[in-house]
Amino acid sequence: MSKNTKIWVDADACPNVIKEILFRAANRTKVLTTFVANQLIRVPPSLFIKKVLVSSGFDVADNYIVQHMQIGDLIITADIPLADAVIEKDGMALNPRGEFYSQSNIKHKLAIRNLNESLRSSGILTGGPMQISKKEIQIFSNALDRFLATSV
Repeated sequence: MSKNTKIWVDADACPNVIKEILFRAANRTKVLTTFVANQLIRVPPSLFIKKVLVSSGFDVADNYIVQHMQIGDLIITADIPLADAVIEKDGMALNPRGEFYSQSNIKHKLAIRNLNESLRSSGILTGGPMQISKKEIQIFSNALDRFLATSV
């Protein structure tokens, strides 16, 4: 990891509590953190926090992140296809529940996601992911801190 490592956030679906953790971490560690969204989001004024508003459309924010990230950058996302693309480009991907996606687990997670999507579209499976828990927030915060400790 280099000192130029950046954090990219798939911000449209990122829980506010996770955004707050990222705001604090960006300022504390002076790591440029960019929130990419296709709707207006608020970010605090900071030299280390940036927002990018992309046009609405399927995967526009995801494509922006993949096009602009560099090897070793950290992407915060719950979007498994985006995480897969990030890993293919030698980036790191962390979901808001604190789990790192990796070469060893991403294809399995992608297969499960595709199966669930198929079940949802056929009406067999309904509903989305559960609300993020306090324990998952703590796990995310700890995972982020460990990443930043080794890359800054």
